[in-house]
Amino acid sequence: MKEISYPIKESFYSIQGEGHYYGIAAYFIRFEGCNIKCDWCDTKESWNIEKKDFVSIHKILANINNYQVKTVIITGGEPMMWNLYPLIKKLKKKGYRIHIETSGSYPIKEKYMDWITISPKKIKLPLQENYRKINELKIVISEENDFLFAEKQATYVESTNCLLFLQPEWTNIFSILPKIISYIKKNTKWRISLQIHKILNIP
Repeated sequence: MKEISYPIKESFYSIQGEGHYYGIAAYFIRFEGCNIKCDWCDTKESWNIEKKDFVSIHKILANINNYQVKTVIITGGEPMMWNLYPLIKKLKKKGYRIHIETSGSYPIKEKYMDWITISPKKIKLPLQENYRKINELKIVISEENDFLFAEKQATYVESTNCLLFLQPEWTNIFSILPKIISYIKKNTKWRISLQIHKILNIP
């Protein structure tokens, strides 16, 4: 039987820079392929799927074994384009905590996932069913109209335990950040997420 493999743009051990778990050490697996392709995306190199980049589950696990890893973050591109169950099942057997970062535009099969973050995009909105499964809603703010978009997305979240984050779009951070701070002070259900790995120049 041919071993399952996935298109991986990159994998590396670093620091989570965003959201609730910012500052923790984590192993990142960045999948190739994206169905949205935002203009301001900072990982455009992950959009295209290259045949040469497919990596077997065995090799993925072997690479992780080189580090003192507790948390594995699966991101993209859009990782939910792929059937992640075989990979996640193997990772959980190894004792890793599994975090997923997705746009929410594909079904999320949450079995074995410990933390699910969706970052909705206007171009292709999350499936409504996914709002019931998430732990974290993260909205990228690049202009003032994005605050209205954020509030609309928050109305779909059913769990009171789901954390709500506003994150400044990196290339526009100095003009939009003061507005986010002011907005959160008036709308205290929101928190701010900063890409601290970029601020600290951490890969």
